[in-house]
Amino acid sequence: MTTEPASATRVEVRKGAYRDSVALMRVTREVADVAGVDAALVAMATDLNLGILAEMGCAAPAGTGPDDLLIAVRAADGAALERALGAAESALAAMSRGGDGAAPADVPPRTLRTAARRAEAQGRPATLALVSVPGRYAAAEAFDALEAGLDVLVFSDNVPVEQEAALKRTAEELDLLVMGPDCGTAVVGGAGFGFANAVRPGPVGVVAASGTGAQQVMCLLDAAGLGVSHCLGVGGRDLSAAVGGASTRRALRLLDEDPATERIVLVSKPAAPRVAEEVRELAAGLATPVHTVLVGTGDSDISAAVAEVAAAAGAGGFRWPEWLPDSAPQRPPGALRGLFCGGTLAEEAAAVASRTLGPVRVGAGDGSGGGSAGGHLVTDFGDDAFTLDRPHPMIDPAARTERFAAELADPAAAAVLVDVVLGHGAHPDPAAGLVEALAHAGPQRPHVLVSLCGSAGDVQGRDDQAERLRRAGAEVYASNSAAARRAASLAAGAEPA
Repeated sequence: MTTEPASATRVEVRKGAYRDSVALMRVTREVADVAGVDAALVAMATDLNLGILAEMGCAAPAGTGPDDLLIAVRAADGAALERALGAAESALAAMSRGGDGAAPADVPPRTLRTAARRAEAQGRPATLALVSVPGRYAAAEAFDALEAGLDVLVFSDNVPVEQEAALKRTAEELDLLVMGPDCGTAVVGGAGFGFANAVRPGPVGVVAASGTGAQQVMCLLDAAGLGVSHCLGVGGRDLSAAVGGASTRRALRLLDEDPATERIVLVSKPAAPRVAEEVRELAAGLATPVHTVLVGTGDSDISAAVAEVAAAAGAGGFRWPEWLPDSAPQRPPGALRGLFCGGTLAEEAAAVASRTLGPVRVGAGDGSGGGSAGGHLVTDFGDDAFTLDRPHPMIDPAARTERFAAELADPAAAAVLVDVVLGHGAHPDPAAGLVEALAHAGPQRPHVLVSLCGSAGDVQGRDDQAERLRRAGAEVYASNSAAARRAASLAAGAEPA
């Protein structure tokens, strides 16, 4: 099925041709990099991706649904269009071959249970299944994996909480682990899943009911010279009253039994009180020390928890990396504006800043804030209201960059705090848009503080990203809480460093 709205534009729809969404992001990038291509999209036809298609000025044929594969290209001319479509075909063919150029030995299994049986018969028993299908199908696939005796990582979002609770009850009965739903980051046996960072192996295990919280913990451990044994993401709702912490308890027990894990960090947004108490009681009874940080509560923050772990492991006496500019703008006290891609980093920043500034609002993606809003405001651009019709800002930070430029021109803003999150699957150059906006800002712009969440080994190049931001005039901090404290002090009227 093919439509051609213009001579250099094409939209193809392949019915029922499901592909993994993370892998399709890489294909989209490959196609977009072809010379002469103005815009490209290779993705499943979900509502979100149909919205992106509309932004390209294109539309899918009637009857296109989330189980169908979209291939859309807008190019400068017909030759570039054909090159781009050829690149898409090659990349999709490589996915079908498993990415190594070899033809499949037989017909691919149609279910996870069949795949598990086949792997067992071939002497390569599987232990973990990754589920990345539209949310309404995810629970069925995850149940299939559990019944095959596999732990499950559910990358899919929009899974009803009742289905999550049922999945985790079943996993408890089978002594298995469900990571997720909406598990964006995990490291199992050195293999990274989702938005994982390139960190060294080591003795610290992480249990995370938070994606960017897990990333901050792993990157700070790496900066302290410590490594990670496993990072088990359990999904942001696991410690809610509805789910009851089932995966958190299972993950803590698994790491406690792991001889390579000497300490555990548990990071989460605030938990339901009863669930938090049950988890604390379990942690207190384990042989492996557990360091808990509930972001946004009390005086706790992620950097302090990791520093505590590092000191206990004999790696104290260090400072988190920071990159400071040669000069700073002269700006009177005023509003703090936080613009974040990571939800947990946003909540932590607001909590830390409020200790200096008093109440700091956390925007819910409702269009409030920006230059016209008074007071201190931190906005999470990963909120569902922002991502409904566009990719997550860690993949495409354009919406956040646009708001950043507006805040730089706002005379009410004294300090603008942003995060830059690196890792697998994240934007290949997230600093670029911020650097460009700073280059066009006037000399009376606000102070700019950057929380840079990444490791020295990340493909984007952490130190290169930091240096470009520093040369553009931003203060850059590896510790999110350090960046938030500095931003708050500048908004309150402290002298620039």
